[in-house]
Amino acid sequence: MTLQEQIEKDFLVAYKAKEEVRVAVLRMLKTAAKNRQVELLRPLADEEVLEVIARQVKQRQESIEQFRLAGRGEMADREAAEMAVLKGYLPTQLSPEETAAAVDAAIAETGASSAKEMGKVMQAVMAKHKGRIDGKVVNELVRQRLG
Repeated sequence: MTLQEQIEKDFLVAYKAKEEVRVAVLRMLKTAAKNRQVELLRPLADEEVLEVIARQVKQRQESIEQFRLAGRGEMADREAAEMAVLKGYLPTQLSPEETAAAVDAAIAETGASSAKEMGKVMQAVMAKHKGRIDGKVVNELVRQRLG
């Protein structure tokens, strides 16, 4: 079963169970995936669906930060609930220790020694751990190591 099929199945289950937040999130996710499919003019592979989900999670994270800054706690809580549903479809994220080890390995692998080579290291880490690692965290670690 593809990831899109699983999302469709979960949507129907949530709809029948009247799970309001889950239904809304999965409906938005299905729409985002469909839009991406139309852009590419072909069906999406699971990897591409994961990219769409990751983008949705990132949007929720940014919204949570903005709502908290504006003192809108209930809106931030709703976004957090939506983000939790989305994260259920993503592969497990690397721990901080695993992330640091991945950055160190990429620096050794690429032979990077200065901040000018940061792009090479970032590219190596992100390609190897696609969808399982946070780019912002990697960026900070690489900057610290090469800084």
